[in-house]
Amino acid sequence: MHSFPIDYIEPVFRPPSEARSLILPVTNGCSWNRCTFCEMYTQEQKKFRARKPEDVLADIEKAARTLGGVRRVFLADGDAMVLPTRRLLEILGQLRAAFPDLQRVSSYCLPRNLARKTVGELAELRAAGLQILYVGMESGDDEVLRRVNKGETAESTRSALLKMREAGITSSVMVLNGLGGEALSEQHAINTAHLCNETRPDYLSTLVVSFPQGEERFRAGFGEDFVPLSQDGLFREIRLFLEHLELERTVFRSDHASNYLVLKGTLGRDKQRMLDDVNIAIANPGAAALRPEWMRGL
Repeated sequence: MHSFPIDYIEPVFRPPSEARSLILPVTNGCSWNRCTFCEMYTQEQKKFRARKPEDVLADIEKAARTLGGVRRVFLADGDAMVLPTRRLLEILGQLRAAFPDLQRVSSYCLPRNLARKTVGELAELRAAGLQILYVGMESGDDEVLRRVNKGETAESTRSALLKMREAGITSSVMVLNGLGGEALSEQHAINTAHLCNETRPDYLSTLVVSFPQGEERFRAGFGEDFVPLSQDGLFREIRLFLEHLELERTVFRSDHASNYLVLKGTLGRDKQRMLDDVNIAIANPGAAALRPEWMRGL
């Protein structure tokens, strides 16, 4: 019996849709790692570094010998796109050589890292097999982004997503319901919807901002006026967000474990149906199929 070919530095994160993918670490941690709402890479062992090319190649070769027909690969950790285009092309070439059945490669992506890549470079990466990038938009409101120390603006995210679209790379965008608390909820919802309308992501998902390690780190940056949204407040914010979306072919998901209310559909075909579900949850929570508190988490 073979042991798994890759020795990971725990914890390892990947999007839910990459559950069947080979997780290949090409970096460790996140090069920004200052967002006050994120606890993914705060442990000492997750301090950011790019992995040595020979170590990545060794993992690819071991995986090819041990696992056989790999069809999907997710480049970990939180920030593979920080690597130079030349280095990413090397990795993609090695993956194609090792896995003849490879269908797609994906990665998380900080918008700031695409500022240093041209549309031509992204198209070259797309031709080499990089098909999907997962972008944490979090919010389209600059005040919210500043308060949570995202290190991005609405404009930097807009630029990155438009570059991806022009290069033919599929975009999967994540938004954080409740990130602005009570004070900034309305502008968070409306401005995030406007940014989504401008950039037209292929996939759009919402998660509820959560603090499993407590709110102290978040409040230190946001300010003491942060008041978390109640369940009803979260529903009203997601309703406002949906109402302002003007998308036609974006696949929408609000089914992450952090969400109380599961929503699935395609915008705009299913927009009214999802709004109806939200309205039921607001008017009569007992009649809605809500996720119980004990089942929620990150």
